[in-house]
Amino acid sequence: MIRQRTLKSVVTTTGIGLHSGKKVQVTFKPAPANTGIIYTRTDLNPPVSIKCEPNSVRDTQLCTALVNLDGVRISTVEHLTAALCALGIDNLYVDVNAPELPVMDGSSQPFIYLFESTGVELLNEPKKFLLVKRPVRVADEDKYASLVPNNGGFSLDLTIDFDHPAMEKELQHFSLKFSGKSFVNELARARTFCFMRDVEYMHANNLALGGSLENAVVLDDYRVVNPDGLRYANEFVKHKMLDAVGDLYMQGLSILGDFKAYKTGHKLNNMLLRALLSDSANYEIVTLGDSSEHAIDYLDNYEVASVGILCK
Repeated sequence: MIRQRTLKSVVTTTGIGLHSGKKVQVTFKPAPANTGIIYTRTDLNPPVSIKCEPNSVRDTQLCTALVNLDGVRISTVEHLTAALCALGIDNLYVDVNAPELPVMDGSSQPFIYLFESTGVELLNEPKKFLLVKRPVRVADEDKYASLVPNNGGFSLDLTIDFDHPAMEKELQHFSLKFSGKSFVNELARARTFCFMRDVEYMHANNLALGGSLENAVVLDDYRVVNPDGLRYANEFVKHKMLDAVGDLYMQGLSILGDFKAYKTGHKLNNMLLRALLSDSANYEIVTLGDSSEHAIDYLDNYEVASVGILCK
């Protein structure tokens, strides 16, 4: 059987909060089978825990934020969640001493590297998957996101549409057959991006105060401002796909189906996951044998240890 996963040991890192601009510390701890992904705000007295699940996503402005009914929030979880999806980690305690996770370099790669130092632990319980049984679609004007059944695994097809000299039209579409290795090779290093014309508005609303050329791709009206340019020629659409992987893993269950979207973002991604789960006829929670046609290949410990080579 394909088994549930957690980390082998505790690991801690620090970084800058994208929106607060303040130093943030986060500690990742192994969790037993069937725990899910549990975030805890350790800076509060008493500490407050929030389980990672679609209904806890109550803010999608410029990030995915978990917010409980008392208004306690943990923002910018999507890049971490995407990394957990690639590693197949479905049980984890995440302790953070701030209202948001550190943005790191604006991608999922630093979290993959971090978990390299601990290794992945296989648990003695079968891993659960969300098997799409019926087509589900959500839309907002011309934007849409959909999930349909497929013949095996998880695939993504995403198109963005920006009218900007640095974003060539033929590089605004990307499709991927998801696996741990394909995520690391094709998506993990793709950074969040923003336009300089929007920075003044964001700062006036206390957003992106920690944003810099160290953790985002920044564009002026004509070009990419970052001195080293892009990591991928199509980094913009790849980052949107990275976000979608993270947003669709908010249940802590890998999806088995085909995702297709046009101009999607955190809001539509979350709406789609909620729509899928709103009717039990839309999906089935299944477990799989190692040789199942639906199986997803996650990174094993050897491949995680080799991730530096895969990312070059």
